[in-house]
Amino acid sequence: MKKKNSKVKKVILIALSLVLLTILVNSIIAVAVFGDKIANAMSVKKLQERLYYIDINGDCGFENYLSLGGAESEAELAQYIISYLSGGFYEPEVEGEVLDFGCSTLTVESSADEILMGRNFDWEGTEGSAMIVHSTPDDGYESYSTTWLDFLGFGEKWLPEGFVNQYMSLATFYAPLDGINEKGLCVADLVAGDKAHTNQDTTKTDLTTTTAIRLLLNEAATVEEAVQLLSEYDMNSSINTSHHLAISDATGRSVVVEYVDNEMIVTDTPAVTNHYLSQGEKYGVGNEESHNRFDKLIDMSSDIFDSEDMADCMESVSYPMETQWSIVYNLDSRSLDFYWQRDFSKPLNFSISK
Repeated sequence: MKKKNSKVKKVILIALSLVLLTILVNSIIAVAVFGDKIANAMSVKKLQERLYYIDINGDCGFENYLSLGGAESEAELAQYIISYLSGGFYEPEVEGEVLDFGCSTLTVESSADEILMGRNFDWEGTEGSAMIVHSTPDDGYESYSTTWLDFLGFGEKWLPEGFVNQYMSLATFYAPLDGINEKGLCVADLVAGDKAHTNQDTTKTDLTTTTAIRLLLNEAATVEEAVQLLSEYDMNSSINTSHHLAISDATGRSVVVEYVDNEMIVTDTPAVTNHYLSQGEKYGVGNEESHNRFDKLIDMSSDIFDSEDMADCMESVSYPMETQWSIVYNLDSRSLDFYWQRDFSKPLNFSISK
């Protein structure tokens, strides 16, 4: 299912050793260069077993990342992140990470005239960890997002505990897999129906799948704005497979953005699973299970009256040993109920003040 990569962790540890040395040698430089990063790292909390939370505020380096041209791959992204975390004192060469996952999303309008989006993140295994990221960047909207920590390439037994690992976890800002921002825009990453790798190659700034999600959470208020933003960048799909993005906003519009032969295609749809939905040569490409989940979501969509109904819907298409988290987003109240590993009796609640 995945290929471990210890090299990423090694170079980040080297970078962190330089950070710590700088702190010891010159506290003035340390405060100027690393003050916000250290404060953000110290905010890490353990919420449940293998589930963590972090506040990332201030200058998160994302605008600088875009101004430098972005990244075409996880390896290039990791190079930038490590340089950013080390204050520019270390420029590494790293390799990428390989993962595979499935997912489901559904967007409906409830009987209370609230727009709800449900999301399951499915990944086979029981040993991985996740982090909920609350970010208030200087250069973007406030948001909540979630990342699968194995995606960062630090190793399946890595946990953000202790200062060094907490500092490393600042990289989660660049690796969201789903999220909501203060304008009520929701974005979720799902693998599509094949292994086709998107690699748009023009003069535009490059994005990977996860940095595209970060861009949208930072800068887009509506589906229309999100689609326009994506059209202004070159997409390079993460983890060497196809992806599509489910995007919804507080007006109730819900679309999937797919890439076929490096062309971006937008399709209005309330539900997204793991097969292609855009009309054309790839329409329907994906496995039978994906189609079954999609049909079930569509059938249940008319019977969802509140957040609890949406949670029940997400539970009905979840899998033991695979569904790592489920989320019910309320796009009107800018809030979310987070369910860790199919425990639908104990949601964690988060909200953004309007």
